[in-house]
Amino acid sequence: MNRTSRRLKRVYLLILFLFTLAMLSTTTYAWFTSNRIVTVNTINVHVAASGGIEISADGTNWKSIITPEDITSVHATTYPTSVNQIPYSLEPVSSGLEVDPATGLLKIYYGLTDNNTLGDYIITSTRSVETEGNGATNNGKFIVFDLFFKVSSDTQLYLTSNSKVTYLNTEQGKGIANATRIVFVNEGTVPTGSDLATIQGLRNANNNTVYSWEPNYDIHTQAAVNHAYNLYGIITQTENGNRIIYDGITNDIAKTDNVLLRNAKATYFPTKFKTVMIDYYTKNDFTANVPVFTLESGITKMRIYMWIEGQDVDCENDASYDDIQFDLQLTVNPS
Repeated sequence: MNRTSRRLKRVYLLILFLFTLAMLSTTTYAWFTSNRIVTVNTINVHVAASGGIEISADGTNWKSIITPEDITSVHATTYPTSVNQIPYSLEPVSSGLEVDPATGLLKIYYGLTDNNTLGDYIITSTRSVETEGNGATNNGKFIVFDLFFKVSSDTQLYLTSNSKVTYLNTEQGKGIANATRIVFVNEGTVPTGSDLATIQGLRNANNNTVYSWEPNYDIHTQAAVNHAYNLYGIITQTENGNRIIYDGITNDIAKTDNVLLRNAKATYFPTKFKTVMIDYYTKNDFTANVPVFTLESGITKMRIYMWIEGQDVDCENDASYDDIQFDLQLTVNPS
């Protein structure tokens, strides 16, 4: 091979390398890549009930609207055993919607991306257990708090169209609100008039008393549409998209497990992931009330979780840096 040919070959290889590098640098991944700032700031939690339901943050003071201040204040006053967590920021986590039988808490895992020895993106995860606290002093990755419901007879509940996850700013948002989950864990019911220690001490949840809700399932940013196809081979669209099934994390994942992001599913790692069956899906602009779970007569303790699902196709690099708001309104009225 002459000198000119060798020079042309080196130039060709250099161009090929730079092209490949450019392709890698613009690819997006679930969980974001490890050099990203992944927090979502300024969370406002608002919970309302209507139609004969009474709600409480402590099981003794009943009202129709619960605010973040109600939730964060009870630990120091009327509910000293509470473990309510409302951090100032959220980071991606995942759950297979399994309850820890030892504690009654939902098992949630904090995921991060890393590189293996070949430079491929892999996922690692560790169990994230909630702690009492709120604001910037709390290092939790997700929101969780107890709510108590009081009804005089068995009562079917409905989500109203005021239940939603939206952006706090005036912009359309970068898509992270489309990766959120809200889960209700029924910890048990006791008769009205039970002593407060019994009411607050309810912890009888199991996998059959977990009810999950995915808001905004039908919309995606174009970046998320591209991400779904490039990483998972999933075809969707920016509006009127179909429901997308995903696999939640069910166990710790070590770097040595070498779980490639594109293979992060039960098909390849059945002891680490589980296909999640969501109970309630709502569109971005739904208007009709959505039937959810039924409350038994008496006082029911519900543990409510809110998070960004890292296994959702909308959880990709371009979607970070948004301020979001969770609104939850429940009613007994079908319409």
